[in-house]
Amino acid sequence: MNLYFRLFLLALRVRLRPRRLSLWDEARTPFRVAPTDLDPLRHVNNGKYLSLLDLGRYDLLNRSGFWQAAAERGWYAVVAAQTITYKRSLTLGQRFALRTRVLGMDERSVYMEQTFVRRDAVVARAVVQARFLHRDGGHVTPAELLAITGPSPRDLTVPDWVRAWADAVRISSSADRTVR
Repeated sequence: MNLYFRLFLLALRVRLRPRRLSLWDEARTPFRVAPTDLDPLRHVNNGKYLSLLDLGRYDLLNRSGFWQAAAERGWYAVVAAQTITYKRSLTLGQRFALRTRVLGMDERSVYMEQTFVRRDAVVARAVVQARFLHRDGGHVTPAELLAITGPSPRDLTVPDWVRAWADAVRISSSADRTVR
């Protein structure tokens, strides 16, 4: 995460917002394109989108109370895989929102959909596969997650296309031995 100033502002904004979210809600995180977001072509750099995704996930996890509950249990999240598709450009000074929601979960991962929106038009959309891990080793099970979040009001079955994507990008343990 290379957006410490934005993280500071977001953490402050989270404290001032009166409404808490459920982990199953959609977080809408507002932003404005800053000069440091731009590449030489004067639009938001593709790598900056990935950093902003971190802030959107932080917003949802923090505002839902899950961040603190996970920290108390010694859990932390890591991104295992992500994919993003770009449709439009964002340029200096433009306002946009990042919508973040849990898409589904399986036995090892939580899948999130994150969509950059400007004036109700989709700018880019990402799917992120995250894993929650115990500080003392091992992964957090869906049952453990649901024990602190409560049941989801909707089906959390991972869509078939997301499962196929996750299977396609998985790095097997045998790959560690073949790369030298």
